[in-house]
Amino acid sequence: MKQTTKKSVYKELRKQEKIQEKKRMRMIMWITAICVIAIIAIIIVALPKPAPVQMPYETMPTLGSPDAPVKIVELGDYKCPSCQVFSQQIEPKLKKDYIDTGIASLHFMNYTIISPEADSLTSALAGQAIFHQNNDAYWKYYDAIYKNQGDEKKIWATSDFITNLARKENLQIDYDKLQQDIANKTYKKEVDAHNTFARSNQVYSTPTLFINGKKFEDVYDYNKLKAAIEKAQKGE
Repeated sequence: MKQTTKKSVYKELRKQEKIQEKKRMRMIMWITAICVIAIIAIIIVALPKPAPVQMPYETMPTLGSPDAPVKIVELGDYKCPSCQVFSQQIEPKLKKDYIDTGIASLHFMNYTIISPEADSLTSALAGQAIFHQNNDAYWKYYDAIYKNQGDEKKIWATSDFITNLARKENLQIDYDKLQQDIANKTYKKEVDAHNTFARSNQVYSTPTLFINGKKFEDVYDYNKLKAAIEKAQKGE
């Protein structure tokens, strides 16, 4: 009986030791995992944040005060249906909440990704030509070209279409000069530079925004856009 009791006690002790050993191993694993997560978090915080991209604002139309603390650049394509949605649903909110109040300015940069040799290019050349004649007239063009946007799969943004649209909207510009600038591709170097900027900064779709030089892609989530603008206003 005594021998049996000793064996039972020994087995129980070994069992308890194994249980405790498993607990210690689990504790070590948890502590190790927490330490690894903490180290990763410290590394992420310590990593230098990418510097804001330098934007060529002088080559872009400006809506609002050029001295506004927050500068929003829209990279867009006049043939892009999503850009039409942005111009009609998001831009008016931005204008009311931030541009008209002096907090932000909006700038437009061309990214002719849909038809780089046809409508996208022609309408971009026209936009730059109008901008160089009259910045205020450009923003009327911006609204009008999107409101009158044609089928994405068809050619519609011809020189005649755009010039007639400018006349219809009574833009305060020289219409003959506009048509000549489109035909001569007067501002193609600026459009090309805009496209180069977009590609070199990993812009893959339109519209894409840059807020004080930082890329922002959730363009249709107005709450997130507001948060990004207010963060930029604080200099963050």
